[in-house]
Amino acid sequence: MALAILLCCVCVLCVRTDVNSSGKGSRAYRAGTNSVCFECVVTAAAAGIASYRPAGMAEKWRLAIGKIRKGLAIKNAEDNGPTKKDQASSDTLFDGEQPTLEEIRSWGKSFDKLMRSPSGRKAFREFLRCEYSEENILFWLACEELKKETNPEAIEEKARFIYEDYISILSPKEVSLDSRVREIVNRNMVEPTPHTFDEAQLQIYTLMHRDSYPRFINSPQFKTLAQIPEGVSASGSTAESPSN
Repeated sequence: MALAILLCCVCVLCVRTDVNSSGKGSRAYRAGTNSVCFECVVTAAAAGIASYRPAGMAEKWRLAIGKIRKGLAIKNAEDNGPTKKDQASSDTLFDGEQPTLEEIRSWGKSFDKLMRSPSGRKAFREFLRCEYSEENILFWLACEELKKETNPEAIEEKARFIYEDYISILSPKEVSLDSRVREIVNRNMVEPTPHTFDEAQLQIYTLMHRDSYPRFINSPQFKTLAQIPEGVSASGSTAESPSN
């Protein structure tokens, strides 16, 4: 059961029928016979499920979300689960030019250096995929791409895709944001710009730095890449912690 953009379907919440796949129309999420349009997703995210209007729709919204998210989460886990091919090796992990051992080891001392390196981001992404949190770095990368865009129509389209993929409560790739940042994003989506997701991107960057990064640099995958013996930390000792 996968996420689909549908033609001529009916939103179970607002009963809209003008759903289409063009940039001007309404997008719909669907699992089985349940469809929810993009506008209802944004409305519910901004107002909160409990206060969703019109009256009496809150329970219908909960049921629709439950069915859709269950199906999408199962499919996402099947598609993105770790496999035997995930074992780290500099020969198979990186395409093209290989990073030097010195560069790889520098990733263990600075999260900023890791994220500035294309090879570092790739290694970190593989680790996050094994932890089922790949959506964090994918969202961060999507925001970086949006910042490079100058065409107004392309900015609006890319911002909408980012919202649907990583901010929407219906998405199996939804990132973890607090209510303050979600409110900022929802306001910014009225008139998207290359910096619509700046607050959200910073929060996810901080989350990866504090939560996933320490586990990454102490993981067998990273130690294999950096040729660090067991019992030795990424910084070269068992006591020193990584700096920013």
